[in-house]
Amino acid sequence: MLARVYSSAVIGIEAYVVEVEVDISQGLPSFSTVGLPEGAVRESKERVKTSIKNSGYHFPADRITVNLAPADIKKEGTAFDLPMALGILTATGLVSEASHAEYLVLGELSLDGLIRPIKGALPMAVKAKEKGIKGIFLPPENASEAAVVDGIHVYPVQTLSELVEALSGRLTIRPLEMNTSDLFVKSADEIDLSDVRGQEDVKRAMEIASAGGHNLIMIGPPGAGKTMLAKRFHTIIPELSFEEAIETSKVYSVMGLMPKGRGLISSRPFRAPHHTISDAGLIGGGQNPKPGEVSLAHNGVLFLDELPEFRKNVLEVLRQPIEDGYVTIARANASVTYPANFMLLAAMNPCPCGFFGDPKRECHCSYLQIRRYRSKISGPLMDRIDIHMEVPPVGFNDLSSIEQGQSSSEILERVKKARKIQNDRYQKMKIHTNADMTSRHIRQFCSLDTDSSDLLEKAMDRLGLSARAHSKILKIARTIADLEGNPGVEAHHVAEAIQYRSLDRRIFR
Repeated sequence: MLARVYSSAVIGIEAYVVEVEVDISQGLPSFSTVGLPEGAVRESKERVKTSIKNSGYHFPADRITVNLAPADIKKEGTAFDLPMALGILTATGLVSEASHAEYLVLGELSLDGLIRPIKGALPMAVKAKEKGIKGIFLPPENASEAAVVDGIHVYPVQTLSELVEALSGRLTIRPLEMNTSDLFVKSADEIDLSDVRGQEDVKRAMEIASAGGHNLIMIGPPGAGKTMLAKRFHTIIPELSFEEAIETSKVYSVMGLMPKGRGLISSRPFRAPHHTISDAGLIGGGQNPKPGEVSLAHNGVLFLDELPEFRKNVLEVLRQPIEDGYVTIARANASVTYPANFMLLAAMNPCPCGFFGDPKRECHCSYLQIRRYRSKISGPLMDRIDIHMEVPPVGFNDLSSIEQGQSSSEILERVKKARKIQNDRYQKMKIHTNADMTSRHIRQFCSLDTDSSDLLEKAMDRLGLSARAHSKILKIARTIADLEGNPGVEAHHVAEAIQYRSLDRRIFR
């Protein structure tokens, strides 16, 4: 007898529907799985067989063939355990095929029939909605992330027997309902930018970076507050929209990193990998390509502390995702694209000892040591970082002052207003922030008067800036104007923007 159960699998962060076809025919007892199954899928026959028996059901001593269609795409993971078991029980007549014909079935089975969590439930739920599928049966641990998708019913099931009883009409399982607005309730941050004494110029640069989605690098001696500032950067970034939360949560879902009991990643990611990370760990990769840190930071912040300590080949692979906002990982058997639209936040010392240019402490590094240290960060990579900010040592007066600086909430309000201006400006386009502008958008929204144009021309000639730096300056100037609520870009906006691009020529010449 032939039975069919619908399930799903993931390529990259996009899901597709898989038809699990089970045929039971007379012959010597066997269990074969076809349709390009990977190791975990091939091993599922032992889990399925034992789980069916330990759940109190008869396992047929016949020839069993399971086909996973489409058969030309490799299947991996353990989500096919439950649909395989259900297909066998359907083929033996224990369950009616009509009872689950409009549903996806997902889950890993333990030997006692318990259903264990899987990876990728969110993109699978999104695909189910696109295909007009009525609902999903899946493990309780994955139910909250699937339930954030409107238009489908999500049924959490704990055991194989519970699923069989529900499909047979002897047990009622209520679909999980999720109030997505509750997921975006922001808890109070224990850290705040007002904790940082002094460094008002750096805080201004951080505000501009947050408002326009710009990349930022901070260069200064040890103890100047670079890491402390960076760890508070997320407090001045607007919360994720629902669409952004879905995009980000897809990446975490396929990696199995969704927070327990949370249906969405509701706050912007802040990823801070150690400098010993490999290029595959940063960008993504593996035999079956998985997302890296740049994708886990999608719609959030990637913080690279002690930037020159990262291996040069690791840093160089950042060029393409910084520019394009996505990563394509090509292998002989597949090519997978992951989103990687993040804000790069980096910090570094000016030299190996850290005290080059410090007015109070002497640098003991030789010229060759300093050149070798700085050469780890190439010119093309620095060119892709919008804002270069020098972080000077904090003076005693600032450290001992009882006056509090501006709080994160005050800065955040200005950032939100600037982001609102950008959302209104780009609402009919495929971009959201000034940092995403293309050359066509720059010509349209960053037109300069004569004074501003002359000022920029002199800066280009004197500092030897590249064409990319020219575009970055205009984007930053546009953000500064948005923070002021000014519809046009004026000379003082351009002048401030130029200041944030001069450091790489002074330090990295």
